Amino acid sequence: MLAELRSDRSFMRNVAHWEVLPARAGDHAPFLEELDGGLRRLLRARGVERLYRHQADAWRHVRAGDNAVLVTPTASGKTLAYNLPILAHLLRDAGATALYLFPTKALARDQQAELAAMAAGGLPVPACAYDGDTPAAARAAAREQGRIVITNPDMLHAGMLPHHPKWSRFLAGLRFVVIDELHVYRGVFGSHLANVIRRLKRVAAFYGARPSFICCSATIGNPQELARRIIEEDAVLIDRNGAPAGERHFLLYNPPLLDPQRGTRRNVVHEAHEIAVRLLRRRVKTIVFARARTRAELITAYVRQSLGGGPPDRPAPDGSEPDGSEPDGPNPDGAAVASYRGGYLPGERRRIERGLRDGSLLGVVATNALELGIDVGGLDASVMAGFPGTIASCWQQAGRSGRADDLALSILIASPAPIDQFVVRHPEYLFAASPESGHVDPDNVHILLDQLKCAVFELPYRDGAVETARAGEALRYLQEQGVVHHAGGAWYWSDRAYPAEQVSLRTAAAENVVIVDAGGGARRVIGEIDRASAKMLLYEGAVYLHGGERYRVERLDLGERLCAVARSTADYFTEAIARTDIRVLHREEEETRSACGLALGDILVRMQPTGFRKLRYRTHEPIGRGGIDLPAEEMHTRAAAILFSGDTAAGRSFAALADRPRRAVLSRLGHLIRNVAPIFLLCDVRDLGVAERARDPDLGVPALYLYDAYPGGSGLAEGFRDDADRILRGCRDLVAGCGCARGCPSCIGPFESRGYDAKESMLSFLDGWLAAAPVPMEPVSMAAAVGPALAVGR
Repeated sequence: MLAELRSDRSFMRNVAHWEVLPARAGDHAPFLEELDGGLRRLLRARGVERLYRHQADAWRHVRAGDNAVLVTPTASGKTLAYNLPILAHLLRDAGATALYLFPTKALARDQQAELAAMAAGGLPVPACAYDGDTPAAARAAAREQGRIVITNPDMLHAGMLPHHPKWSRFLAGLRFVVIDELHVYRGVFGSHLANVIRRLKRVAAFYGARPSFICCSATIGNPQELARRIIEEDAVLIDRNGAPAGERHFLLYNPPLLDPQRGTRRNVVHEAHEIAVRLLRRRVKTIVFARARTRAELITAYVRQSLGGGPPDRPAPDGSEPDGSEPDGPNPDGAAVASYRGGYLPGERRRIERGLRDGSLLGVVATNALELGIDVGGLDASVMAGFPGTIASCWQQAGRSGRADDLALSILIASPAPIDQFVVRHPEYLFAASPESGHVDPDNVHILLDQLKCAVFELPYRDGAVETARAGEALRYLQEQGVVHHAGGAWYWSDRAYPAEQVSLRTAAAENVVIVDAGGGARRVIGEIDRASAKMLLYEGAVYLHGGERYRVERLDLGERLCAVARSTADYFTEAIARTDIRVLHREEEETRSACGLALGDILVRMQPTGFRKLRYRTHEPIGRGGIDLPAEEMHTRAAAILFSGDTAAGRSFAALADRPRRAVLSRLGHLIRNVAPIFLLCDVRDLGVAERARDPDLGVPALYLYDAYPGGSGLAEGFRDDADRILRGCRDLVAGCGCARGCPSCIGPFESRGYDAKESMLSFLDGWLAAAPVPMEPVSMAAAVGPALAVGR
């Protein structure tokens, strides 16, 4: 396959870089003398004759009682590294227990299957999964009999800690807590987890337990620091990877330009589809990663149809709807391909995972739901339809292909986004720079308030046990709100509400909409989706893509949290259009910085779906429109506002623009800042929103708002205010360094022929503004900014 690609001129014309990463030999250690005889026999029966160096290091530190953070690449044997010392301890101490935390249910079930296989080999240590899919009887068994309980942070937060008396046996014996995929716990999710771990340690101490922590991570820049922030204790770093690795070919592929002047390139969906088909026809077992649900479904459907295994595009000859079965006739290429993403039912996800392991599936198209370390068998190639946003995620997705010393192929297909184009032009950023760091702020006031409610509900908070001054302030604020009260040197819960139910660790709301296939009189649940996403994907008239098939939305009832769909043979899919408005609730600070006015405050963001586009299947050309009649989604958050008042250089430079490009420059500046700011603010582009006002109704001047896309805010608005000089100069550097003629999606947005030069207008505006702004001490070029890290969350 590699030889075929190298000899294909049309393919190689789009390959910006071809990196060959050499194979690496394993670094082994002999079996440990103190290893239990039963464990030794079990390992040898499973083909393990010796340990990797990092597994032996983990054994030594965990046995000594150290907290540990284990950092090795994907598929390097981290699971055995922590299972071995924990199982050895549990076999010696009949009352000891262990808690395993995984960020996804799929990972938890994967670990349960691994431990079940060991139990079948004669290991008498019951391991139980405890998550939202666990039946009631099995939950009781986990509480009463489980020695190892496998769960996720959400279930620990809402299902275990608030009901800790039922878990008294397990918590009293708690000796180990495993936090797997540590690099996932960054930003808001990681800040919540740090508080959940605080609560776990409090409750465990109440029952007389003080567990050790074992954290595991793949590629990340600051694993030891992140582990310390989350567990709030020291941890030993174990990073001497002893696992072998095969040769890896890593290609950076830039789709061909369709219009060099406008900077438009061939759609990343079509490129991913064609490359995947090429690999699968060669029987190369492949995983394709897409950045959005709709993209994943489109790629799956196109691949299936190209390989002869997809649902028919047209109605049956009698005009009836297809029944969902496989089409008549053989699949000439014999390739079975599935899509995998959030919203699928548990049974569907398990079936796909089994298919990858047993070889009945040759390929899968996934969102980042399969980015983590679930065992999906020996995949040969990974294709990324767009840069995942961070170096760490990129190496995670690339690492899903290749096992042990097998040859592996990874292909990154660049989208027109600025970061994607920067990566393909600067391969050293991906191959030479350090991976990003993960950052958390457990004392973020919004997160801390929610978590303190949960903590006080579980156990009274003694004055001497309040961890930080900010926590003390938060408790006094909660007393003013009437949900806690102080008496006898302790804080007590005084509200009727059950706080954990109201606090989601990951999203603004925990409630989901259930999707039901009601076609042909049947009523079959096919998936679920969060409320905010439902408004953008499940409006009446939408074509919803699921499992590579098309469904028409017949009815959406948000009150009942139910959506009825029916199979469709429409030759199009749909894409929602939304309008975002903001309302300033409170403006705290206003000052002149970076040669402009800068303000901080609270805003209400109102996202209103207004209509949808119909896009033809395969070609993606627009063929019609429709309306959406749904209530708006509202969010209270934090924002930083750039104010272009006439007494600042920014305002004067803006006023100097001609009337026609003035509004366009404001909008394009928002696009530019939203793409550049994440590099400096250590977050993902999806963590930020922008809104422009040609004339702010309160201040009477043009304004651009950069807001935090998490309810209540997570510090990004303040971060922009503090780092505005570097961010704005980074924006100017990106525009000046882009190879387009008059603006493109890789810098200021799509080219528009409006009788003026949009790129020149933007540069003139920024130059006039920044000439009066202070020059930061640190470098501000895009290359300098992203060289050390495009960091991942605050």
